[in-house]
Amino acid sequence: MARKKSRKVSALIIALAVFAGFGMYLIVMRSQAKVRIDPSRLATVERGDLVRSVVATGRVEPISKVEVKSKANGIIEDIKVNVGDSVSPGQILAELDKETLRAKLREARAGLTIAEASLTAAIAQHEKYKIEAAGPGPDLAFARRSFDRADSLYKAGLVPRQSYDEARNGVERAENHQDFARSQLGVSEARVSQSRAEVTQARAGADRAEEELNNATIRSPIRGIVLSRDVEIGSPVSSILNMGAAANPVMILGDIREVYVRGRVDESDIGVVRLGQLSRIRVETFKNRQFEGHVTEISPLGTDKENVVTFEVSVSIANSDGELRTNMTANAEIILEEHKGDLIVPESAIVYDAARSAWVEIPDPQSASARQRIPIKIGISDGTRTQVLEGLSEGQRVVLQ
Repeated sequence: MARKKSRKVSALIIALAVFAGFGMYLIVMRSQAKVRIDPSRLATVERGDLVRSVVATGRVEPISKVEVKSKANGIIEDIKVNVGDSVSPGQILAELDKETLRAKLREARAGLTIAEASLTAAIAQHEKYKIEAAGPGPDLAFARRSFDRADSLYKAGLVPRQSYDEARNGVERAENHQDFARSQLGVSEARVSQSRAEVTQARAGADRAEEELNNATIRSPIRGIVLSRDVEIGSPVSSILNMGAAANPVMILGDIREVYVRGRVDESDIGVVRLGQLSRIRVETFKNRQFEGHVTEISPLGTDKENVVTFEVSVSIANSDGELRTNMTANAEIILEEHKGDLIVPESAIVYDAARSAWVEIPDPQSASARQRIPIKIGISDGTRTQVLEGLSEGQRVVLQ
């Protein structure tokens, strides 16, 4: 009975020892699990380049773009260029049918010739009246001499009364003619003025008809390329002089030797954007390339859309080889600050306290949590990486939070 009781005590002691050992094992394992840091949660402090920037998304546009419209009404008779062709100032783009316009010009020039002839006749008549009204003309002088001779002969009884009367009537007719010339001076002068006005009007009509004929030849106002062509041979076009903005376009030209991206920047960033700042532009067409540009325009007026205020910014890019094309979607990264070869840690490793002071955790096997918290001084951030100014050295490991 005693032996059986002793065996029970021994079995109980052994069971207690096993349970105690197993408990110690769990405690040790749990303690080790607490202090162990997953390697995937560690990052290395490295040196690298860091850029603080804002991105304006927009489309590539030519620095100058012109919508060409006709100054004359008519039908397209010939088109000299196609889409993508280079053009220079003054180069002929298209020709309208000119038959009607040529006929108008001939008619206007004929009217001018008639008006000039009328003016010449009016001037000659006016000059004649001026001479006759100024003093005794040759007719009046001759008539007076004839009357004086007839008077002397009549008094001497050498000529009859009829000859005397005819000589006196000749003087009266010459004097009446002079009086008439004087009375017509104002009328003839007015006729000259009217004829001059008619000549001016006719010349203006001829000039207008000639200009309309010249306008039937549509020329390029700029150096660039043909971006689009909106008409074909036989298409009717209306004059911009008559229809204004409603006149149908003939072509769109653009100078793409320099292009720009017009995008929008949030109001929280616009305060640090400056004219002349370097920009890096990427387009979907050239995924592995970037183009350099500079900020050339910042709108002073913001746009409020859905309670978000943005400002329009233009970034100009040299495009002498024409690789960038109109309406390509582009992202213009405006460089605000750029640092090279500085210490960098992932943004996710940094913790901020209530005072906005920054600190990180580094592995520490001696600590109960296997981590040590240290304060750091930081600089700029690109949203994923942050510049470290003080507190860490290259190669150190930090814990990602």
